[in-house]
Amino acid sequence: MSHVTVDLKGKVALITGASRGIGKAVAIRMASHGAHLVLAARTQGPLDETVHHLKDKYGIEAIGVPTDVSKLADLQNLVHKAKTHFKHIDILINVAGVSSQHPFHLQPIEDFEMLANTNYLGYVRLIRLVLPDMVERKSGHLINVVSGSTLVDPIPRGFLAYSSLKVGLRAFLKGLFWEMREHNIKVTSLLPGVVASDLTDHLKDVAKEQRDRLMDPVAVADMVSFALSVP
Repeated sequence: MSHVTVDLKGKVALITGASRGIGKAVAIRMASHGAHLVLAARTQGPLDETVHHLKDKYGIEAIGVPTDVSKLADLQNLVHKAKTHFKHIDILINVAGVSSQHPFHLQPIEDFEMLANTNYLGYVRLIRLVLPDMVERKSGHLINVVSGSTLVDPIPRGFLAYSSLKVGLRAFLKGLFWEMREHNIKVTSLLPGVVASDLTDHLKDVAKEQRDRLMDPVAVADMVSFALSVP
């Protein structure tokens, strides 16, 4: 799929979780397609490095906005900065996420809120903040990294809270797909398998030879390119 070429010159893409893993791979790919970028991540240092690297290498315009997607005020600030700098957002790519693997009866109770605020509300709130402008302009594409675990029934042991929220997210996005069609806005859910990234580095039960079988973040960037190329 990586041979898919998409011309995004003049388009503005906002990407969360953009300083590492899947988000960084997607940011690099969007820059290679010519898109201007608004990159969001929690850590300022890696974010700035990514912004400078992509501006230098691809000659695009890019800004980095330190953002904790679990906080509504941070998301509002992110969208405000994006619109102040670029006037509008053409493509939103929701990547930022956290994981938590425990047998349910041993899972720290505070993890539920963390998972819900980041992996569910982080996506839903940010979509809600960018959509009104897209609807007004009758143009836009929302791309969301959900989870391949939503294809498994029952959802995987040790990931009940994580995966059930992803199931809810997938259901929300499926409904949104139909609601947004009449406004000429595309809604895409990506359901990758386990990707080699910081998010999965701490997972239990993953032996060295299994690690070699994990998806490369570039494979998810391929999915994004493909989604953007489909009419």
